[in-house]
Amino acid sequence: MNRVLLIGRLTTKPELRYTGSNLPYTRFSLAVNRTYNNAQGQRDTDFINIVAWRKQAENVCNFLDKGSLVSVDGRIQTGSYDGQDGNKRYTTEVVADMVQFLETRSQSQNRASANNDTVTPYDYQNTPEPTNDINVDNDPFADFGDSVSIDDNFLD
Repeated sequence: MNRVLLIGRLTTKPELRYTGSNLPYTRFSLAVNRTYNNAQGQRDTDFINIVAWRKQAENVCNFLDKGSLVSVDGRIQTGSYDGQDGNKRYTTEVVADMVQFLETRSQSQNRASANNDTVTPYDYQNTPEPTNDINVDNDPFADFGDSVSIDDNFLD
């Protein structure tokens, strides 16, 4: 079984791109804290490369920004190519089946302005408790629709 579930923050603003057959996709990096402290008492961070396709990619690019907190459910995909210097290069990325936004747009904007838009990895220990005071009439994610399902055979 090849499943990955990550929670972290985007390291840059994602950009929408298109394949030669006009399929939308985006690539972005997710800063994810490790679950343990290193010898200095700090949490190390991994930067995981993610690729999202079709409507999922469009939503990521339209509604997320640098520092946005998300969860990514997907699978690991590896590949290789020959570099310009003739050496073989190997790649590893997570193909996102589902990207869930874990904060509202106003929370993201408030955090970005308070932190001067620096990316901080997700802190599992200092996560605020969820509140029930969300105004559904102003929900920026209300029209997202259903999640996008990508057939694994298409990407191979």
